[in-house]
Amino acid sequence: MQIADKSVVSIHYTLTNVLGETIDSSVGQEPLVYLQGAQNIIAGLEAALVGKTVGDSLQVTVEPAEGYGEIREELIQEVDRSAFQGVDEIDVGMQFMAQTPWGEQPVTVIKVEGEMVTLDGNHPLAGETLNFDVEVVEVREATTEEVEHGHVHGAGGHHH
Repeated sequence: MQIADKSVVSIHYTLTNVLGETIDSSVGQEPLVYLQGAQNIIAGLEAALVGKTVGDSLQVTVEPAEGYGEIREELIQEVDRSAFQGVDEIDVGMQFMAQTPWGEQPVTVIKVEGEMVTLDGNHPLAGETLNFDVEVVEVREATTEEVEHGHVHGAGGHHH
């Protein structure tokens, strides 16, 4: 069976950056299971998998626009340390949930200078070119319920 919309796909992958450093991998773990066409994975990888079958291996380079997007400068803001009530120490790399007009959003501390803290609301991989080594492990037709819910159920997927 070829990968197409409404397929449940299991893949093993290794994700590296342009320097060849491993960012994430499923090797030695359970494969990643997703519903094709439901935007469960980044667009560039999903598009590259269309038409592939069990046993196929491929290398995919995903540019930022088809991955986690370009860095959006408006998502980087300086805030006063007083906004962090109850937090004694604030260090670069710490993550917090921020209230935004569109709901809660994770932000990462990228600079602490005096009483000012710079937060970045971009995805940590925004602006990055991503390289995937992928092996297709399994492909099956999604159930009606999986299609309605927009994600995989059962082993490797979501459990209600």
